[in-house]
Amino acid sequence: MKAYVLTRYGGPDAMEIREVPEPQAGPGEVLIRVRAAGLNPIDHKLREGGLRLVKRLPLPMVAGSELAGEVEAVGAGVTRFAVGDRVFARVDKGKLGAFAPHAVVEESLVAKMPAALGFTDAAGLPLAGLTALQALRDELGLKPGDRVFISGGAGGVGTLAIQLAVSMGAEVATTASPRGADLVRSLGAKTVIDYHEQKFKAVLHDYDGAFDLTGGQDLLDSFAILKPGATTVSVAKTPEPTTARKDMGKGPLFAAVFGLLSMKIRREARRHGARYRFLFMHPSGADLAHLAALVDAGELKPVTDRVFPFEQIADGFAYLEQGRAKGKVVVEM
Repeated sequence: MKAYVLTRYGGPDAMEIREVPEPQAGPGEVLIRVRAAGLNPIDHKLREGGLRLVKRLPLPMVAGSELAGEVEAVGAGVTRFAVGDRVFARVDKGKLGAFAPHAVVEESLVAKMPAALGFTDAAGLPLAGLTALQALRDELGLKPGDRVFISGGAGGVGTLAIQLAVSMGAEVATTASPRGADLVRSLGAKTVIDYHEQKFKAVLHDYDGAFDLTGGQDLLDSFAILKPGATTVSVAKTPEPTTARKDMGKGPLFAAVFGLLSMKIRREARRHGARYRFLFMHPSGADLAHLAALVDAGELKPVTDRVFPFEQIADGFAYLEQGRAKGKVVVEM
């Protein structure tokens, strides 16, 4: 079968379409006929080698982090899925494999697709949806009446995070360009700040939490708008010691390295009486089932910016890396 393969660390030419063997489902695994797959910043960060300290991959390997498709076969011991089920998944971080006509995924990482969605919209939901859900629910602990700031609300994670926060009863403020302002308002954001014209820290104050999707100065400024003791969760900047212990299961050495790398950020957080947390989301079929239920209840709707045919996946990544997509970029098999 033809798949999009990460051959080495480097630029765009480090990934290419080539022939690879078709995978087979082993015990506890599901063989999925992939109908669509989401493109994500993590994919080109892996290609560039930016995460080699965290995860060294066995190259060459089929790339791709999330998919939607149909169950074609199940391995021994699989009980939750049957041939023909429409499913979606955030695949194992160490195995990848979504950019191919067939992929094998552990049963625990798979969930049935929302009945309301087609394959292309469902394919863009797992990674961004899990990231937003785990940040807002598990790390920020949002509850009704809270006010949360989400930077860069018009992107793939942001569009889902706004809706999830609203479904939790929170009031949302976000930043967006004029091109994305109407979109984020339609998703439920109450306060929208044009980042070209105004600094959000000059407008917002006493927020119960912040979800940083843009990094840089936005992350540092987010601490100034929080209530004492509140937290900014980031997926855009630098891991810190809790990331090593909680998200990666690493020991004191990794925690110490991440502590040094994040020292400036944590110092700025302490200066404002706030906390800093960097999140590596974890794949979870149970959390995907929760997201699917929200979609079917009308509380969550994936936003797809563009769909590329698989043969033009390199063009899809070039578009994604421009950083201007409103919602998700997807390839269709």
